[in-house]
Amino acid sequence: MSDTIYLDNAATSFPKPEVVRHEMSSFCRESGVNPGRSGCDLGLRAESMVLGTRKKLSAFFNPSLVDPASGKTSKDPNHLCFTPNATASLNLIINGTLDRGDHVVSTIMEHNSVIRPINHAVQDRGVQATWVGADPEGYVDPEDIRRAIRKNTALVIVNHASNVLGVVQDIEAMGAICREEGIPFAVDAAQTAGVLPIDMARMNISFLAFTGHKGLFGPTGIGGICVADGAEIRCSLYGGTGVRSAHPLHIDDWPHRLEAGTQNLGGIAGLSAAQDWIARRGIESIYQHEIALLEMLLHGLQRIPGVTIYGHTRTERRVAVCSFNIENRMPAEVGTFLDVDYNILTRTGLECAPLVHKHIGTFPLGTVRFSIGPFNTLDHIEAAIEAVSQIAAQ
Repeated sequence: MSDTIYLDNAATSFPKPEVVRHEMSSFCRESGVNPGRSGCDLGLRAESMVLGTRKKLSAFFNPSLVDPASGKTSKDPNHLCFTPNATASLNLIINGTLDRGDHVVSTIMEHNSVIRPINHAVQDRGVQATWVGADPEGYVDPEDIRRAIRKNTALVIVNHASNVLGVVQDIEAMGAICREEGIPFAVDAAQTAGVLPIDMARMNISFLAFTGHKGLFGPTGIGGICVADGAEIRCSLYGGTGVRSAHPLHIDDWPHRLEAGTQNLGGIAGLSAAQDWIARRGIESIYQHEIALLEMLLHGLQRIPGVTIYGHTRTERRVAVCSFNIENRMPAEVGTFLDVDYNILTRTGLECAPLVHKHIGTFPLGTVRFSIGPFNTLDHIEAAIEAVSQIAAQ
């Protein structure tokens, strides 16, 4: 893989920091037993690792809410619940907040991990849904969210950053509207957790869905939900928790309310190490590196005849994702050329976001997507621009 140029970080970041691999191996070798099921030293050590990771991520996302009576804030790390990925988290949020007759507001910028669970809730439980539109660049007007809210609206759920266009929505303004209207606010942070600062308390986010394997630089198979203090969500996953086993129903205590069965302990250990790596590197430093490379990429692609870039070509309010097409070339064909002839790995097609592609006119074939990570270099971007130039000239 030494000569491979990896530009598919929106799917999963690669390579991972070396400390992630080391910590996962160390945990599995030295203390990889099931926490909460035994009082032995190894079990307690595993339990300590899991709780420590909850605390790190809880501090990272700041789910504290101010108590109106006392003016004080509280933060319970057990409201950080682990799941396999953002998709599982979003399913738990949608299924744990919407009942028959409820109304949900979302947008056309969503990933299928939001679109499909909502569509199933509409089909199976009689939930009503409104899909708010976006401008030609992919930005959603927060006031359109307000206008879509009804008396029976039980949830607003929004994608923080598009995995197709890279546009970052004004989550803080949307959260303020939800606060004014008294509506729970859920955010899909699959593309922004670890990439952009997220302050749940300031942004009035009730439920934050994240995955560990993208901007948080952890392994695949680990993600989670961060639930704001006071936000209501019911359990929709039932099974063993390692505690209160005689109880016939799934217990409602945190974090067990949203967790069941044995967790991905190796993944949690890797995610913990990744959090330390981000802290040392600095989230702003990582972001600025990726955006500088994105700016170079956008400028280079703009100069190539026959290349169309989708979304805007400015670098403010966006993440390091660039979707494009080459005139008279199928996206899948371009992806194959990049892989086979230039050893550049990317993503082609609809990127699991069909409504976005309908909006920008690229449905059903989709686009070619480059997505940049912290281990990409100027040389990688120059090589990608030259490869696209050569393919476009053929």
